[in-house]
Amino acid sequence: MQAISKSFGGIPALSEASLEVMPAEIMALVGQNGAGKSTMIKILNGAHALDSGTIQFDGAPWTAGSPQQAQRAGISTIFQEINLIGYRSVAENIFLGREPRRAFGLLDWKKINEEAASLLARFDVKVDVRAPLELYSTAIQQMVAIARAVSFAARLVIMDEPTSSLDEAEVTVLLRTVTQLKAEGVSVLFVSHKFDELYKVCDRVTIMRDGKTVAVTPMADISKLELVASMLGRELDEVQKKGATAFKGSAGKIGGELLSAKGVAIGHLVRDADVDVRSGEIVGLAGLLGSGRTETARAIFAADQRSAGDITFDGVTTNFKGPREAIAAGMGYCSEDRKSQGIIPGMTVAENLTLALMPALTRSGLLDEAKQREVVERFIKEIGIKCAGPNQKIRELSGGNQQKVLLARWLCMNPKLLILDEPTRGIDVGAKAEIQALIRRLATDGLGVLMISSELEEIVEGADRVFVLREGRTVGEFNHENLTEGDIMRAMAHDDAEDKRHADGAPARA
Repeated sequence: MQAISKSFGGIPALSEASLEVMPAEIMALVGQNGAGKSTMIKILNGAHALDSGTIQFDGAPWTAGSPQQAQRAGISTIFQEINLIGYRSVAENIFLGREPRRAFGLLDWKKINEEAASLLARFDVKVDVRAPLELYSTAIQQMVAIARAVSFAARLVIMDEPTSSLDEAEVTVLLRTVTQLKAEGVSVLFVSHKFDELYKVCDRVTIMRDGKTVAVTPMADISKLELVASMLGRELDEVQKKGATAFKGSAGKIGGELLSAKGVAIGHLVRDADVDVRSGEIVGLAGLLGSGRTETARAIFAADQRSAGDITFDGVTTNFKGPREAIAAGMGYCSEDRKSQGIIPGMTVAENLTLALMPALTRSGLLDEAKQREVVERFIKEIGIKCAGPNQKIRELSGGNQQKVLLARWLCMNPKLLILDEPTRGIDVGAKAEIQALIRRLATDGLGVLMISSELEEIVEGADRVFVLREGRTVGEFNHENLTEGDIMRAMAHDDAEDKRHADGAPARA
């Protein structure tokens, strides 16, 4: 794939990106959210048409018109969410739509079951192929998806986050299968955020950032820290400088513990997360894609139910049944997805701003419009929301002003803790500085803030303390004194040998 470009609604998703996979090669594809990985995959497997660029497959120019056409040509995709039919048998799922038949079009069940069992045996999987697929674990279902791909005589298998729902033993089985595919001459494009897995099985890695391919290198030639730096667009020399970033965290007195979350778990997504926040403190939550940052925040807010862990808020051990109880206790939460989980585009600034406050503004089913207007106008002035007035549709506002409305939505509830997931994503530089200053002012006034950000500079500049998550676990805690982006990146990368080399003054290389 060369010079691939693709836009959606005039917004570029890919800008002359490239991807090359050699025969019998396992190629890793990595990048943060929005890097362009998914779009690249969907163009390759025929789900999206490219705007410009060229694709060659098996030495000839080629473009897939649909995923089915790609599959017939030898390109099979196995998605994170397994696209099989649970109530059908294992064998049926492998040969669905092209079952061997006998005379008069009757299904040849003996051949279907024998060939399915033979395919799975190649990967050392022994199951009853006549049983419904839903009876088996996610790992076995992944193996069935791989067997289905192989049954199409696949020459390239694309695996999109294949281990995200697997435990450690199941991951081992899957990685062994990936290695076996390579041994049989099949190429694999392996999309994952789990570095340890990439280093175990991948030959090379393609790194994407902001819709572009920024690096292609053998796995053996790049350290985990260098991998993280390339994904984030940072130079190692730059992020190692002590004191390179001026601290601009809260300026007020930090009080007692407000939130304590210990051992939080949500299935395979979050395994052991610890976070605590004090009154008047800005705590940063850092981690790469798949680290469990957002999931941990949602569990604290009870938007997702945790499977383990203890949460204490304002001195009380809590087990909120949902966000409504968390809000009543004094929490607020701004989602990372402002457009689909934050604003309601068809509603006005006033309606969006007072959404959480509606019960307090309503008496006997009637809205106190005067009181609503008083609240809205106060926050428009205090926060500096640039709009034509309370009745302007929020969709007409800039991204930065939409974000200010969402912040005001929670501030009018007088919260004790505000959880902010990517509060400055997708807004211009000026609005970004205004929101960062507002967050600092709120903390100075005594509000506890838990802030998630993919921008390390924002975390280093703005947080009094920082927790780093990796693969669902808290792996580091830092105070702001002398904190650098490099400290956070090393915790993200988990390269102990490299940490020692840096301490000894040696170059960063695995």
